[in-house]
Amino acid sequence: MERNDECGFTLIELMIVVAIIAILAGILIPNFVNARAQAQTSACESNLRSIATALELVYADLQTYEPNGQANFNADPADFTNSAGTAYLNNTPRDAAAIDPTQFYTIKVTEQAGGAPPAYVITCPGTHVGSTLAKLQKAGTTDGSMCGPTCTSTTITYTSGTGMQTQ
Repeated sequence: MERNDECGFTLIELMIVVAIIAILAGILIPNFVNARAQAQTSACESNLRSIATALELVYADLQTYEPNGQANFNADPADFTNSAGTAYLNNTPRDAAAIDPTQFYTIKVTEQAGGAPPAYVITCPGTHVGSTLAKLQKAGTTDGSMCGPTCTSTTITYTSGTGMQTQ
């Protein structure tokens, strides 16, 4: 019986292909992880803006940021419905970075001295990667300084009159 030349790959060729795939995976996987973390942070920022808009609608109608008369409440449609039945927030925003998906964004309203309108702070329930918060303002600063690429913060807040900040 006559034997034909076998066609196939040598062990060296297979090892080179596996090495190339490993190098590509080593480059791409960290980029995918960072993209996921950035998407979670962007979703949280969007939710914070939506809640702040709902609070401003409450203030426009009721001249207070407290739709139910409570100074501390959650971003839950039930808490954003006034006694007349007007709903200012139709869905419950959830943070993809939250460990517990049932956690709410929390709102704290504080009265201001001198007849100034009350202020509010909305806090994100999730823990975010610091590098995704680099473009946000540092907490407690009013000069507009950003958190930067080596940001160690993990929480985002939205403060009336100031905007988004890291905590």
